Amino acid sequence: MSALEIIATGPLATVQDTGRFGHADLGVGRSGAADAASYALANRLLANPEGAAALEATLGGLRVRARGAVTVAVTGAEAPLSVDGRGAASNTVLHLPDGAELTMGMPSRGLRTYLAVRGGVDVRPVLGSRSTDVLAGLGPEVPAPGAVLPVGPAPSGFPRVDHAAVAPVGGPEATLRVDLGPREDWFTDDAIATLLSGEYEVTSRSDRVGARLSGPVLERAPSRSGELPSEGMVVGSLQVPPGGEPVLFLADHPVTGGYPVVAVVRTADLPKAAQARPGSRIRFAL
Repeated sequence: MSALEIIATGPLATVQDTGRFGHADLGVGRSGAADAASYALANRLLANPEGAAALEATLGGLRVRARGAVTVAVTGAEAPLSVDGRGAASNTVLHLPDGAELTMGMPSRGLRTYLAVRGGVDVRPVLGSRSTDVLAGLGPEVPAPGAVLPVGPAPSGFPRVDHAAVAPVGGPEATLRVDLGPREDWFTDDAIATLLSGEYEVTSRSDRVGARLSGPVLERAPSRSGELPSEGMVVGSLQVPPGGEPVLFLADHPVTGGYPVVAVVRTADLPKAAQARPGSRIRFAL
């Protein structure tokens, strides 16, 4: 059976799929690939079934060795790639012979890059998913150098294209569409106007749990004091702690929270949020 041997992981590499569903009542979040669009593209290039597990690398630095011949695709934040020292392209079907090493540099824009393998990364699922939830500590262990990740059986279908022409992901700024609520009434009208007109910067205190933002403070309504009882949270929630600077919840967000959520980012724009690296500027629009 083929496998991927981890030689280097960069700042963080995790195994991710579409996530685990239906366990929020147990305090277990969905997790899954932060940039679902780039993850799905990698699997489509390889004719993998939806939900096949892949590797998600943060700021590049991933290096793997093929144990047995494997076919892979790299998508998401475009990082310099090489196979046994020869340049390779992103968004392309790549064939790695036994012993070949794929090296991923640091992307010039964007944050997260996906390495999918035909057949999927076949680690043991936990609660129906092979995703690593870094907040809950669920799923497969975070790969370390020397780890060997088995590859599942190849699907019956074959790739139909060898390259996907897609626009680069990530960049110095992004506009994310939001729906207000459910707790916009906790904030002044001026705060809502500020949210929809101001500019925020992603800080270095960001991870798969959420992006902490620096920018205009959102003032609470004078009629609101204290904090909410804990209530359910969803990915894309803009939760506002007492300091007034919002936190954008991402894939490994907690399932409950006690600070008011002023707005929720549309699902279609979550991949852009997941690719906003520290220093990126974010605006919000209805």
